[in-house]
Amino acid sequence: MPLPPIQSLTLTDFRSYAAASLDVSGGSVFLFGPNGAGKTNVLEAVSWLAPGRGLRGAPALEAGRRMPGETGGRAWAVAAAVRLPADGEGAEPRRIGTGLDGPGGRRIVRIDGEPAQPGRLSEFLRLVWLTPAHDRLFIEGASERRRFLDRLVFADDPGHAREVNAYERSLRERMRLLTGDGAADPAWLDALEAQAAEAGTQMAFARARTVAALTDEIGRRSDRPFPLARLDLTGPFEQAALLGEPFFAVQDSLRLGLARSRPRDTAAGRALTGPHRTDLAVTHVDKDRPAAECSTGEQKAMLLNIVLAQAARLARDPGAPPPVLLLDEVAAHLDRARRAGLYGELQELGLQAFLTGVERPLFDGLDTAQGLRVEDGALLPA
Repeated sequence: MPLPPIQSLTLTDFRSYAAASLDVSGGSVFLFGPNGAGKTNVLEAVSWLAPGRGLRGAPALEAGRRMPGETGGRAWAVAAAVRLPADGEGAEPRRIGTGLDGPGGRRIVRIDGEPAQPGRLSEFLRLVWLTPAHDRLFIEGASERRRFLDRLVFADDPGHAREVNAYERSLRERMRLLTGDGAADPAWLDALEAQAAEAGTQMAFARARTVAALTDEIGRRSDRPFPLARLDLTGPFEQAALLGEPFFAVQDSLRLGLARSRPRDTAAGRALTGPHRTDLAVTHVDKDRPAAECSTGEQKAMLLNIVLAQAARLARDPGAPPPVLLLDEVAAHLDRARRAGLYGELQELGLQAFLTGVERPLFDGLDTAQGLRVEDGALLPA
């Protein structure tokens, strides 16, 4: 079994924790305790060890511990000792950490004690998570499904986040020109649309690659106790990528589409064409029914199968950090057979996972994991 990526975890003034240290060199961890005890806060702390805003999507300023009477959160820190696949058992673990440099300050990242850009965290950990916020994923708007998909893409291709940010920035600048006072400079619009088309096409192709790979992976999982899901992308640019159209042809199509839609976009106050409008369509294979029409339990099981399929793919990549799964209140939605299937797969693949649940019996069968009871921001032996 491979060495778990995260060997230890330390929290300082993070959410409900004044200070907490956790040795996770044995692998997976499950945390149980009443609602509000601080279980999810541990998973969120781990999620900050990746670029972005963590699994809650909250600004860094909100993650600091706040005592009664304090108007703002304190400066906080999350640090971990991690091992890369190439590290031997006797090698010293690498030290990574992030937090605020002071109350109301900015987020900083350190690697082995030296300042670093947040993007470098992806060199050490690849995180995939599933939380109660995903329970309504199939019945809410497309934006949440895009965000879920992009998180899966990012775990496989860290550069995807950079392309998403570049695309969104170009669209914002374009809309400022279109809706500002006076006539917009056509040459500047051309330049912004060219930038958006390049980044947007990179996004579309990255999404298409991930969906194609996940479709293949899920198809090989018919022996698992989870419903098979068929994935598709509704956007024309992702569809073109899936059909094998050349990159530059798709890029040119997007650029021309943005140019033609200037009057419509000006009237609407937003861009009406582009990969920011695609949707992830998920179908229950055996029932040939859209996921939105399935039961809550089936939806959760399909989502878990998608996440496990991505983790299994990533675990086979010898040149990249192994994935770490963050599964918040997932076990409670699964029947006994599916819980056993989940735990068996975690152990079979040698994946490190952090799981939460209200009651200890939910984790019966997860024999190789360390159990911790959470009470009022304290981590206690199970």
